[in-house]
Amino acid sequence: MLPAQRVPRGKGVSMHNRTHTIVATVAFAAVTISSPFLSPSLAAQQVPPQLQPPAGEQLLVQVHAKGDQVYVCKEGATEFAWSLKAPDAQLFDKDGNPFGKHFAGPSWEAKDGSRVTGKAAANVPSPDADSIPWLLVNIVSHEGSGVLSRATSIQRINTKGGKAPASGCDSVHAGQEVRAAYSADYLFYAPK
Repeated sequence: MLPAQRVPRGKGVSMHNRTHTIVATVAFAAVTISSPFLSPSLAAQQVPPQLQPPAGEQLLVQVHAKGDQVYVCKEGATEFAWSLKAPDAQLFDKDGNPFGKHFAGPSWEAKDGSRVTGKAAANVPSPDADSIPWLLVNIVSHEGSGVLSRATSIQRINTKGGKAPASGCDSVHAGQEVRAAYSADYLFYAPK
C-alpha cells in the first residue's frame, strides 16, 4: 500500500475520492495483468500433441487467415452432403498487413510469389464446436523462392467458423455452392 499523502484541509481531493481512485487503479492493474483477453497469444488454446510439427522443425512464420470455406452440394453413395470444394482466404501478418492468400490445393501463397501445397496429416476437433478442425499439414510441393520456400509443415489452429451447413443439401440443391466464413491461424514450420 502506498503511504498516504497529507493534503491540507479544504484543499485537494477528499479522502473518500482518493481511496476510491486507489481502489480503481489497483483493480484495473489486477485485471490488466490477469486478463487473457488482452493478448491474443495468451488466449490461444494449447496445441494437442498429435498436431505438433516433426522434431527438428522450428517456427518459420505465423499468419492469420480470414475468408471462407467453400462447400458444394454433392450426391454421395447413399445421400446428398456438403463437400469441401476449397478455402478462399486472405492471409495477414502479425501486424495485420497483407501476407498472401489461401486457396484450392490446399495451397498458401505469399506476396513474394513463394507457394506451398499441402496434405492433411492429422486433425483434432476445434475447442469451439461450431468451428472447423485444427490440422497438421505436410507440405508436398513448393513453387517459387521466398518466405515459404523452406516450409515443410503447417499447423491450422484457433479456428472460428467455417463448418458446412447442417442441412440444405438435397437433390434440388445438387451442385449449389455455399460459403462459410472462417478465420484461423496458420503456423509454418521449417527445418532448424
